[in-house]
Parts: sequence; structure tokens; C-alpha cells
Amino acid sequence: MPTYHRETWVDAPLDEVWAFHSRIEGLTEVTPAFMNLRIESVTGPDGEDDPEILDVGTRIEMSMRPFDVGPRQSWTSVIVEREEGDGKAFFRDEMEDGPFPTWEHTHRFYAGDGDEEGETLVSDRIEYELPFGELGEFVAQFGDLGFEPMFRGRHRKTKQLLESRD
Repeated sequence: MPTYHRETWVDAPLDEVWAFHSRIEGLTEVTPAFMNLRIESVTGPDGEDDPEILDVGTRIEMSMRPFDVGPRQSWTSVIVEREEGDGKAFFRDEMEDGPFPTWEHTHRFYAGDGDEEGETLVSDRIEYELPFGELGEFVAQFGDLGFEPMFRGRHRKTKQLLESRD
């Protein structure tokens, strides 16, 4: 299965970076404007609307219309795994419904040099499958070209927002 991976060092403590990415606002604040992201609903594992933390079982209903071209694309993502401790943290979400037959996004965070008060390594890894069978498989070899602008923007925005906090 094709994968995309990007890492960035953020000059902010692990607990701040983790807290930021553990909320729906983290997603909305780092998603580039050209994606035209709209959060339709967020439901926690216990059925609670708009939970504060994106915990295992949280369901995010959203839609996007990249570059204002074509119809809005619906996307349902579910947090399937989440863990933190010992200078690292991660969560994984899977697309339950949307434009890709398979989409698994793992967000990892590591305290630099084991120092939870210093820098944090932010790592995104996506395993995906494109639609359209063999044509999708052929196009997937160029997947980085499509994902790179979005994730470069997300990482740049993460640095901008978290490094400017005092």
C-alpha cells in the first residue's frame, strides 16, 4: 500500500503539541485554507457532541472542497488508537467513508532528546489506496506530489502556532 510520511521539529514542549493535536481545533487550525474544510459534526465515543479530546472512538464528519473545484467531498474519520507516555504520544485515525478506499493516518509526537520541555518531533504517516483500481495504483506513485503541499502547510502552521505561544 502506498505511504506518505513527513516529519517536522517544533520548538514547543511535547505536552503542548500533544494537547493541540488532541482537539478538533488542532485539525481546523492546521488544515490549509485551499482545502475549504468544514467540520459537520464531532461525536465522542460515549455519544457526546463536540468532545474536548479526540479519544478512541471519536467520529469526525467533515467535508472538503479543494480549491473550490467540484462538489464538496464528504469524509468520515474515526480515532481508532491513542496512547501517550514516556516522552512520546500518538493517535491513529481511519477514514470510514470518503474519497479513498483506504486511508489510515498515524500522528506521532516525540519529545526531543527525551526532554518533554524542549522540542517535539511531529510525524505524520498516511497509508492509503486511491480509487479507480489499476489507474489509482499507477497514480499513487505520484502521491507525494498531491500530499506534500497540504502536509507541508500543516506542519508550517503547527510550527507557527505553537512556537509563538508563551
